[in-house]
Amino acid sequence: MNRVKLFLPAVITLSIISFFIAFNRISYSNPDAQKLLETEKNTIEVVKNTVNSVVFVSNIQRVSRGFLDLEGQEVPTGAGSGFVWDEKGHIVTNYHVIQGGGKFLIAFNGDKTQYEAVLVGDEAYKDIAVLKLVKLPKNLHPIKVGSSKNLLVGQKTIAIGNPYGLDHTVTQGIVSALDRSIKGVTGISINNMIQTDAAINPGNSGGPLLDSNGELIGMNTVIYSTSGASSGVGFSVPVDTINNIVPQIIKHGQVIRPRLGIAMNYNEQIKYRYGIKKGVVIWSVAEGGPIDKAGLKGLTQDNNSIYIGDILLKIGDVEVNNYEDIYHALDKFKIGDSATITYLRDGKIKEAQIKFIQID
Repeated sequence: MNRVKLFLPAVITLSIISFFIAFNRISYSNPDAQKLLETEKNTIEVVKNTVNSVVFVSNIQRVSRGFLDLEGQEVPTGAGSGFVWDEKGHIVTNYHVIQGGGKFLIAFNGDKTQYEAVLVGDEAYKDIAVLKLVKLPKNLHPIKVGSSKNLLVGQKTIAIGNPYGLDHTVTQGIVSALDRSIKGVTGISINNMIQTDAAINPGNSGGPLLDSNGELIGMNTVIYSTSGASSGVGFSVPVDTINNIVPQIIKHGQVIRPRLGIAMNYNEQIKYRYGIKKGVVIWSVAEGGPIDKAGLKGLTQDNNSIYIGDILLKIGDVEVNNYEDIYHALDKFKIGDSATITYLRDGKIKEAQIKFIQID
């Protein structure tokens, strides 16, 4: 029986080589070759106006060839797609495309030059990363950023990327579904994902998903497949998520998220051992953090015995039972916001108000 898997469609060395040999193949030299439907004209126009905003990203890692190879050699180990975010040379792609890399090369449509880029920062839990070109090419073309707020199932989608290292490849489909929750590279689900049947294959990771206006509505991220090739079920991180994350990375080098100031070590094991059905067992509390200021306590240990402290049940109106629940609950808040938390102490349900502060 075939096992269905989620694939993060990045490619490796041979694809990188073939790509740089044959970049710059999209052509619009003969628009009158045949009569075109209005929908075809729209697709052609969108691609024509967007293709120069899409880039090929290669991930270069230093690999040791043996015991005496102290410095190692730079080897292309993965590749994917990306897009130009602004005129300052910021490139947005997937975290899993650049994961583990120390050096990154960027190539543009119509330009065989490989431009070096450095990592600005990433948000692994959302599979988003931002690179910055060390040297800017002439005439950067930032992508047109749209919105994913009002997307409708059935509307047209256009994906541009570099599947299997082939130069800019265009596929078309529709929005198949909205608000999907799909496990990301960290094991934490990415919420609000866009499902599309536009063909997404290895190498499309990090490429744009566009609407019929040529505006960015998502970033192609994973495919649902038994073979690793497109099966008509692809998923994209919505642009509203990207538009929230990327400016923070550009400004701070990271995403500034609210935190509770707790540790929850061995949560599942402790719950199982003590028959706790719901909530998160607070292992310890960070001094000065929101939970500490609210008066909650962690567990204590004495002579190899564990004494349960407070058990966190809800953040706002969201029930929490594990780290993933907490992560998604905190997605609704920003630094400076307040929230009501619900917790269990000595068999009694209690509430407290907390205010989120930045915790390094």
